Amino acid sequence: MRPNRDTATHVHSDWLWLSVFPLGFFVFLSWGLITIPLPWQLHLDWIPSLDIGFDWTIDALSAQFLVLITGIGTMVFIYASGYLSHTQHAGRLFSVMLLFRAAMAGAVRADQLLMLIVCWELTSLNTFILLGYNHSSEQARDAARQALFITLGGGLALLAGFILLWQISGTWSLQTIIRSGPQMVSDPRLPAALILVFIGCFTKSAQFPFHFWLPNAMSAPTPASAYLHSATMVKLGIYLLARLDPAFNGLLLWEVTLISVGSITAVWAAMLALRERDLKRILARSTVSALGTLVLLIGLPHEQASVAAVAFLYAHALYKAPLFFIAGNIDHATGTRSIDHLMGLRRYMPFTTVAAVLAGLSMAGLPLSFGYVAKGVVSAVKSETDLLLLISYGLLFVNAVAVAVAAVAAIRVFWGPVNPAFEKVREVSWRMLVPPLLIAAIGLEFEFLPTVADPLLISAAGAIAPGSDIRQLVAEYPTKSMLTATEVTLFVGLLLFLFWERLHRMLSRMSHLDRFGPGAQFDHLLNGLTRVAAWHTKTLQHGNLAGYMRLTIVAIVGIGLLAWLSSTHPQGSALTAGLLSGGEHLWALSAAAVFVMAGALAAPFLWDRLALLMAIGVVGYGSAVLFLFAGAPDVAFTQFMVETVLVVVAAAVLPHFGAPVRHSEPRLLNATIAIAAGVGTFLLLVHLFSLPADISLAEWFAGHSLTEAYGRNVVNVVLVDFRAFDTFGEIAVVAFSALAAWPLLRKLQKRRGSP
Repeated sequence: MRPNRDTATHVHSDWLWLSVFPLGFFVFLSWGLITIPLPWQLHLDWIPSLDIGFDWTIDALSAQFLVLITGIGTMVFIYASGYLSHTQHAGRLFSVMLLFRAAMAGAVRADQLLMLIVCWELTSLNTFILLGYNHSSEQARDAARQALFITLGGGLALLAGFILLWQISGTWSLQTIIRSGPQMVSDPRLPAALILVFIGCFTKSAQFPFHFWLPNAMSAPTPASAYLHSATMVKLGIYLLARLDPAFNGLLLWEVTLISVGSITAVWAAMLALRERDLKRILARSTVSALGTLVLLIGLPHEQASVAAVAFLYAHALYKAPLFFIAGNIDHATGTRSIDHLMGLRRYMPFTTVAAVLAGLSMAGLPLSFGYVAKGVVSAVKSETDLLLLISYGLLFVNAVAVAVAAVAAIRVFWGPVNPAFEKVREVSWRMLVPPLLIAAIGLEFEFLPTVADPLLISAAGAIAPGSDIRQLVAEYPTKSMLTATEVTLFVGLLLFLFWERLHRMLSRMSHLDRFGPGAQFDHLLNGLTRVAAWHTKTLQHGNLAGYMRLTIVAIVGIGLLAWLSSTHPQGSALTAGLLSGGEHLWALSAAAVFVMAGALAAPFLWDRLALLMAIGVVGYGSAVLFLFAGAPDVAFTQFMVETVLVVVAAAVLPHFGAPVRHSEPRLLNATIAIAAGVGTFLLLVHLFSLPADISLAEWFAGHSLTEAYGRNVVNVVLVDFRAFDTFGEIAVVAFSALAAWPLLRKLQKRRGSP
């Protein structure tokens, strides 16, 4: 999204100082990694009875993600201070990005599954806000809503998977679950738990068939897009899969699912990148393809695949963040991101051109870049693993498309004839140049200084695959097979770049991809949901109070009878046991039942409002007598008071109403439902009375009321001590209701004094 140029003359805010926060965390983390050996652990009790606490564990894998989150986050904030300096409400975006960084950092540090899911969902909510930042744009609102539905839906599936893992392992600790993974394999609930975890991770990291939301997320401002794609949310699913890999990598379900889904995502997204014309959407498609490759690498059984995964993860962050910055610079300077109009910009944006070339070298996997090292490790793992030939060719195509995309971003846009419309284009400010130049240069620096990156990356790989014996990441330039693979990839990528226009036209004509793809199916699902909601509202929310009562009574009685019929307690003596449970008060309970039945039977045949009110009052008084002799005198006296006040107040206002209106209600249906409700309630209560009483809670309250709360009246102690917050909530509800009714009462008082 471009800054609002209409406000550029009078809106200027300097938000550079906010970069101190991620920079401070980055410096502190770097100092800790140098001086304090990993892992770092912290435990704070939260709910000890449920074994839930604020548990943080930072090992090498978590540290790798934290370095990306804080390091690239610092560059994002510096870049955003220039990109959004003349944009209204920029402070809102910066505050959300700070929360975004905190949520992502909390997710990769959390050792408790519940803390992980909280931070997981916070990243989804923050992404929704970032994508909808330009809320006046319908496209931005649709993209934000789509991302929210998919990622939050996946989060709910992930929560269900975590609950199953907790039930299987008996712990919420992620590290304990990983250690007990081999013992969990025989549990029949494990496949369902893993499938739910897959759904959560695939939706978060835009895997097929949930991949379509990420390219649509380009409605977010460029700083947010760079952060989202390189270091934060879309990598969170990759992180969780890598974290759980040591526990479940021996399962066929784990291996087949990750390899198949990762391969399909990588190839499909790479092909779709050839259909795009918007530079940011091209980069977004390539991100989806890279995420698919990472999922594939995690699923490979070879132990060196973990090294390839962490190396490629780092390389992708080091070239994708600069490329998004460059796309933002171009959009900021020229007002467009369409590659149809972008040519010859090297004459007007030389520093941006240098950053694009450096990042493009790494993305294409050319020598003297860390991308070359990472892709070399990936090629080595691919050659040592028994992969299907189709998957191997697919990965070759994916790497070739990455070369073509790098060429588009670094060559096509900046070289060639100059577009006359860009003669007044000028280079962007230093705040928008330093971040892409620095990150892209680091991508080269890692190749020259491997000892800087190797310890952390090798340790992170060891966290994914314990026992890995790789000690150093090196680019084996003399290896003939690697050079051959590189040459083939570069050759195919060059062909794709040269024939980009023809491929684009050919793929654009395949309209069925848009009509029947997952994105279209998602739209159909939303439209169907809208139609179901309209039908539901028309059918159930019809505004007829009697209809609401019928539906409510039928549902309650149905649920009660279902519970009664499914009970394993013997039903034969239920009636006798229930009737005899009244003991010496059986006569009083019988009299109460007579009162209730008399009032209930008289009510349907009375049309005079006062007589109907008295009949309903008889039902209430009969219920109060029932409570009185059933051991609940406080409830009984409350019922007596409420019924008396109701009858008195209602009788006082009845003369102000006219004659009752006879409605055309289905009297036979109402009578049938009423009789069924009465009989069903009777059977359910008789069954409940016949069950053995569980008095353990009553005994606990009776034994602790005096010693713990210094009160002899157990009911009062329960209300004001053991249920203090509940009682306070009830009082608050009554108080708020009184406050809400106070203006109406004052208005009635004024009307009463008027003529």
